[in-house]
Amino acid sequence: MSERKVTFGRIFWPSLWSALIVSILGILIWVIAISSLFGGLEPPKEMKIDEKTVLHMTLDGRIGEKGQSKFNPQSFDVDVTLGLSSILNGLEEAKKNDKIKGVFIEIDALSCGFATAKEIRDAINDFEKSGKFVVAYNSGEMISHLEYYIASAADENYGFPSSTMQFLGLGAELTFFKNTLDKLDVEMQVIRGSGNDFKSAVEPYFRSSMSDSSRLQIETYLSGLWKDYRDDIAKDRNVSSKELNRIAENALIQSVSDAVKYKLIDETKYRDEVIDIISKKVKLEEDKELKLLSFAKFAKKKFYQNQTLIKADEPNIAVILAQGGVSKSGDGLTSDEICQLFIDARNNESVKTVVFRINSPGGSALASDEIWREVKLTNDVKPVIVSMGDVAASGGYYIAAPATTIFAEPTTITGSIGVFGVIPYTGALLENKLGLTFDRASTNKHAIMTTNRKLTEEELAVIQEGVDDIYLLFKQRVADGRGMTLEQVDIIARGRVWTGRDALKVGLVDKLGGIKDAIAFAAKKVGIKEVKTLYYPNVKEDKLGELLEMINNEEMEATTSTNALPESIMEYYAQLKRLENIQGIQMRMPYEVIIR
Repeated sequence: MSERKVTFGRIFWPSLWSALIVSILGILIWVIAISSLFGGLEPPKEMKIDEKTVLHMTLDGRIGEKGQSKFNPQSFDVDVTLGLSSILNGLEEAKKNDKIKGVFIEIDALSCGFATAKEIRDAINDFEKSGKFVVAYNSGEMISHLEYYIASAADENYGFPSSTMQFLGLGAELTFFKNTLDKLDVEMQVIRGSGNDFKSAVEPYFRSSMSDSSRLQIETYLSGLWKDYRDDIAKDRNVSSKELNRIAENALIQSVSDAVKYKLIDETKYRDEVIDIISKKVKLEEDKELKLLSFAKFAKKKFYQNQTLIKADEPNIAVILAQGGVSKSGDGLTSDEICQLFIDARNNESVKTVVFRINSPGGSALASDEIWREVKLTNDVKPVIVSMGDVAASGGYYIAAPATTIFAEPTTITGSIGVFGVIPYTGALLENKLGLTFDRASTNKHAIMTTNRKLTEEELAVIQEGVDDIYLLFKQRVADGRGMTLEQVDIIARGRVWTGRDALKVGLVDKLGGIKDAIAFAAKKVGIKEVKTLYYPNVKEDKLGELLEMINNEEMEATTSTNALPESIMEYYAQLKRLENIQGIQMRMPYEVIIR
């Protein structure tokens, strides 16, 4: 066999190009970092806005509490998250600007929860009261319930002629792993708080179908959500809620044309036709081109300017944004970060009250307790008002409990007062499938508690006692914060999930409304006349994020192909990554809700 020789060119040229690319990227990042440093010393410049400007809001990605742009190594793409507060502030600023005549909303592949969508809807309705127009265009191949929910708030609502749209009601499908685990000889040893029959997060590990209690809470939640969904659409589309239910029950809408027939969409239009409609609305001369200004750019710039000026003045309301699974450190809602933000807000003498915005399904019991402590300490010296987003359940509710007042949207998922732990037994898998065996030596009989042997009844009892202690503490925290007895809390606890509307009835929530309502309430409570709201963590100008977005947009215009993994695979990957980070006893919501 001949030996292949590697030429100098095959090594040199690829290495040279790689070094050049890395060097250029390094220089770009260095320049951005230096310009950001010196740019921060100057006041933010005012954005130039021309006459007869229309803001172009593209809702085609994830909407979170905080906006950010970052490179995703799994999909080799740029993940752009719009911040809800930035969107709400942007619509408020646009309402006051005489040069801005309206908003053009283009929706495709939107990702957020119903409570977030409702806050955007409410902001759209409020913007329309100024006399300015909002035109929505459903431009995707498939118009989801969530996308239509936001689009239906607009004055005029159009759809791409060949788009698919189904209006069928809401449903949930859960995946159960028990049979798969049985085939693998893996047993999940589940320990729930005593009486936590609604804490169904662990059911997929030891059941092959929903329990009665799990089915009850899911059906109750979906029914409440479906009613609020229909009622909101009915107000804007002049179609009764009863008629919307009839349409769904009989599957009468399968396309945009069907939606036009049943008055859910005004007309089918191509994009250039929608642009023509908007041009006529602003009374544009025929030889002039419509000026569309990126809403995201406008909103981010205005929000940054607003926060910079308030920070330099004397802010009187602090808004602490908290989103994601509760953990000690890492990504998401971490006690390391949130506790420090509360300390900062508490020590800021000009801040008179704190609004705590929570969007979390819970997580670590220890981290939740750390945050609870800082919320309570702050509430002892200045009122803490909680605003719940899409979800504030389990540990997400635990950290809300000591607040003075709790706001939730009607569709917010909350409650889930309960705890659980899961300990896998993998010994049979490793022995039967791989031939591995284990032997042990120890000074005491419980010294080696490993996943390679099953826990004894005595060991399970010890762990159960620990879980019950944390559950009792959880109920006590809720009782103290809500002014209830332990017996009253026990009735509405047991791991049960409630909608915001139902949570109001049982005393877990004080008022229905969004973050703007919570801020207005907080100001009134402490007698603030001129509201100066400072968001934590402080808003910064993200020039690197803007560069990544610009590069991503240029790539999207150049090609329609992508190397990204399918969305369903990415969702499972994200779930596995979350499971890897779970340690200790958990206060976590029993299921995830993904709206399409």
